[in-house]
Amino acid sequence: MNFRRYRVSRRTRRMAVGSAVVLALAGMNGPAIWGYASDQYYDYKINQPEYKEKNGHWTVVDVPEEYRINTIHAALLHTGKVLLIAGSGNNAANFKAQSFRTVLWDPVKNSFKNVPTPKDLFCAGHTQLPDGKLLVAGGTQRYEKLGGDITKAGGLMVVHNEDPDKPMTLPAGTRFTGKKNGKTFESKDPVLVPRAKKTQDEESRKVTVTVSTARVYVEALEKGQQYETGLTDNYSVEGLKGADAQNVYGIANKLSFDKKDFQGIKDSFEFDPVAERYITVDPMNEARWYPTLTTLQDGKVLSVSGLDEIGQVVPGKNEVFDPKTKKWTYLPKERFFPTYPALFLTEKGRIFYTGSNAGYGPADKGRVPGVWDLASNDFTEVPGMSDPDVLETSMSVLLPPAQKQRYMVLGGGGVGEDKRATAKTRIVDLHAAKPRFRDGPDLYARARYPSSVILPDDTVLTTNGSGDYRGRSATNILKAEIYDPESGTRHTAADPLVGRNYHSGALLLPDGRVMTFGSDSLFGDKDNTRPASFEQQIDLYTPPYLHRGGTRPALRDPGPRTVELGGKATYTVVTGKGARPLEKARLIRPGSFTHVTNIEQRSIALDFTRQGDEVTVTLPKDPSLVPPGWYMLNVIDDRGLPSPAVWVKVPEAKAEGDEG
Repeated sequence: MNFRRYRVSRRTRRMAVGSAVVLALAGMNGPAIWGYASDQYYDYKINQPEYKEKNGHWTVVDVPEEYRINTIHAALLHTGKVLLIAGSGNNAANFKAQSFRTVLWDPVKNSFKNVPTPKDLFCAGHTQLPDGKLLVAGGTQRYEKLGGDITKAGGLMVVHNEDPDKPMTLPAGTRFTGKKNGKTFESKDPVLVPRAKKTQDEESRKVTVTVSTARVYVEALEKGQQYETGLTDNYSVEGLKGADAQNVYGIANKLSFDKKDFQGIKDSFEFDPVAERYITVDPMNEARWYPTLTTLQDGKVLSVSGLDEIGQVVPGKNEVFDPKTKKWTYLPKERFFPTYPALFLTEKGRIFYTGSNAGYGPADKGRVPGVWDLASNDFTEVPGMSDPDVLETSMSVLLPPAQKQRYMVLGGGGVGEDKRATAKTRIVDLHAAKPRFRDGPDLYARARYPSSVILPDDTVLTTNGSGDYRGRSATNILKAEIYDPESGTRHTAADPLVGRNYHSGALLLPDGRVMTFGSDSLFGDKDNTRPASFEQQIDLYTPPYLHRGGTRPALRDPGPRTVELGGKATYTVVTGKGARPLEKARLIRPGSFTHVTNIEQRSIALDFTRQGDEVTVTLPKDPSLVPPGWYMLNVIDDRGLPSPAVWVKVPEAKAEGDEG
């Protein structure tokens, strides 16, 4: 199709109606007329059936004003609804007012519901649980403060407890006074200091007491540089008497006016999709802001990294949540990762770290891709990553089908506010004798924050991003593409309607469309002089396969709702005139997206047979390939047209010898 020829042809038709008027106006304001005609032609072009069939099409979701939020996190639930979480939405005024938001969206009815939000879940982690609930853990205890915004000296106070018989809880507002400097600081949050550990040597009967510690953020009582401290000092705790005053004390290094990063919380919740409410479960052992949560093959959840209660990256203390007991347990050995690391469940229950991450951590620690064995804590590096120093804010995907264990890393930028970005895509096959990353086709542009979604036809949609940190200097990218892992090729998709960078994402919906949300640009103009506003618009992308016409295959629902690993399920195939042969069956795990991270999504190939109007699918037996939970089941015809999904629950694998 020749763009210029069609444009002139359309202009000729317009001139036939009033050529003299058009020519006169063009003489006075030619560029404006030409720009208007160009926009009109573009709208005409993207709405043509042949264009949609090749590139897909975007539409805007009509969201009533009272349900528009700064969506930071989005997760598809097994009810077909989408949970949109803002918390305070990166808005310090909302945080101060304790105004935290969650909205539940039904894409079928396009209806919305406000959900009470118990804590500031801004920058939490989340993952799908075996029973269909969504685990949400971590969030915001305190917003960052830049150096120039800090009016009171403050920092980390390490509280010690030497009493082996008594834990100590100190409320918010507890005051600590330096024994050398004489300066007083108060805690901003409550802190629990465990009892000291007491051990006895069996032979000598000697008793050893090991002091326990806890950390809390403290600030000076008054404003002013004179309250800043220099050297390390011991601090007495106001209000304690007798033995308590001897056993419990604080130690702090410099308490200053340095920049203070965001601080995390330990709180954890399950969101119940049926009751449509949050349920409190046990808190994590570590406070975490920007953590990654990964569901393991037994349904337990790994929680990694994040900023702790005093704004430092959690130093390799990783923990596991048991959905049965609702409790968290530390892993016995430590391993450090930067915040929001892309950690995928892979074969034998191991974890593959692609190197993608978002936000915080030193540039030279915890950024090398590799396979992590949780049992032994062994980490096998995977070499070959191109542009390895621009992996922050890159997107990672387990390419479909998941059985092939090929992973793709797309785009990325330099650490922190670095201006660098890359268009590289890198692919690794973990089934290779010596896994090594190799370059795939370049993206549409150098992109930080691209969003990638696995589609039912085994292709991957990637959309948006920005060429600089948080879209700085008007670098938002209005482009999208579809990658075919089988051929290793990509082709352009319809241009997105708005720019999306930091705090944006995308999810596959059960009907085969893709929703996109969010964007939190730092500035609103190219010269970086005006603050930007959060993008609250939600868009829907209808992929090319839904524009091909003809009869769409469908599975009659309800079918079997629970199918065990290795089990079979039979569905009635609903077809009409002109139906095509079925070519594939796919089991797709619903996504849970935040901060360029969606490690939940995976598409698993199913064996299937068809007899008449019935199709029987067989699930794989490997729990590391199909972790327990709810999945979308699609059948796909020989044109790549998928059925609307039906929901299937895959229970936890039975223990060997368990017949119950």
